[in-house]
Amino acid sequence: MLKRWIAVSAAAMLLVSGCSKEKAEEPAKQEPEKAEEATKGVSAEKELPFQYPLTGFGSETEVDGRAVAVMINNHPKARPQSGLNQADVVYEMLAEGDVTRFLAIFQSERPEMIGPVRSSRDYYIELAKGYDSLYIAHGYSPEAKELLDQGYVDNLNGMQYDGTLFKRESFRKAPHNSYISYDNVLKGAKEKNYAMENEPRSLEFLSEEEIKTIQGEKADSAMISYLDNELFNVIYEYDAGLEKYKRYSNGELTADYKSGEPALLDNIFIAEADHQVVDSAGRRDINLTSGGKGYLLQKGKVTEVQWENIDGRILPVLNGQQAGLVPGKTWINIVPSNPGLEQTVSFEAEN
Repeated sequence: MLKRWIAVSAAAMLLVSGCSKEKAEEPAKQEPEKAEEATKGVSAEKELPFQYPLTGFGSETEVDGRAVAVMINNHPKARPQSGLNQADVVYEMLAEGDVTRFLAIFQSERPEMIGPVRSSRDYYIELAKGYDSLYIAHGYSPEAKELLDQGYVDNLNGMQYDGTLFKRESFRKAPHNSYISYDNVLKGAKEKNYAMENEPRSLEFLSEEEIKTIQGEKADSAMISYLDNELFNVIYEYDAGLEKYKRYSNGELTADYKSGEPALLDNIFIAEADHQVVDSAGRRDINLTSGGKGYLLQKGKVTEVQWENIDGRILPVLNGQQAGLVPGKTWINIVPSNPGLEQTVSFEAEN
C-alpha cells in the first residue's frame, strides 16, 4: 500500500478533507522484524494493578514521574530521530514555512538519547503545559522566549546548556545535531530544583470491550500532505497483524536511529486548526483554543470527530463526549484548516 501512496499525487487520491527542498540524508535501513520485537508481550498483557497515565498500559508497580516534553527536529537531515518511538504522545505541527516539528511527551519510558532537539514555539509550550511537563528545547522564537523568560513552564534550553546537558553529536551537522539524554534531563531538573515526582493526569482510555465496538469507515492507511511539500508527507499504515499503525515520512519508516525499532502507534488523531503566518521567517500562530473538525484512526477505522482544548490538551470529542483512546501510543497531527493552503488529508481502504 505504501508504494501506491508514493506512486500517485495527492490530487488523485480519495480526498476526505481539503483543509487546505532540500535533499534529505538517506536514513539507516530498518529491519522488518523490529516491529514484531517491539510488540512482544503487549497484546497479551495481563491485567495489572496500576496504569501509566498517558498510554493506559498496566504496571506491576505504582506509577509516578513527571512528564517530559521535548522539541524534536523533523527536518530531513535530522531523520531518523532518536527516542520518538518511546514517546507516549507526539504532536506534529508546522513550525515555520512548510517544515513540521514534533513535541514528544515521555512518561512511561525514558530513552537513553532524545533528539535532535530543536527550538521552541509558543504553541508547543502551551501543549507541554497541558501535561504539566518539564519542557526541553534548544532555542526559541521571540514569542517562545518571552514565555520561557517569564517562567511560564519549567524548562531546560540548549541555549543555556549547550555542551553540558545538551551534547552535539558528530554524525549530524548543526543545527540538526543537539541531543539530550534522560539522565541529563533529570540532572538539569535537579540543578534547577524542579519537582519531578508527580505523574500527569490520565487520558481517557477504552476498555477491551469498548475497543471491540469501535465504529468508523475502514481506513487501512492515511496520508497527510503539509503544504504540498513531499518531504513532510506523512503516511500512517495499519498493520492488522500487529494491530498498530506504522508511520512514514516521505516514504521512510519512522524508527529509532540506533535501535531501528519503529514507532508503533495505537491512536492517530488529525485536528484542523487555523494557521496564520506572523513574521518574515514564516513562523506561525496556530489557534489551539477554538476547536474544530478532526479525524480519529483506531484499529484500522477512521471516524470524523471534533477536537477541543481540554485543560490545555488537544483531544477528540465524539457526540459531545471526550472520545476514549485505545491503550498505547498516540500521535496527533495539527493541520491547517485555512482555505487555499493546499492541505490534504486522505484515506485509503484495501479491497
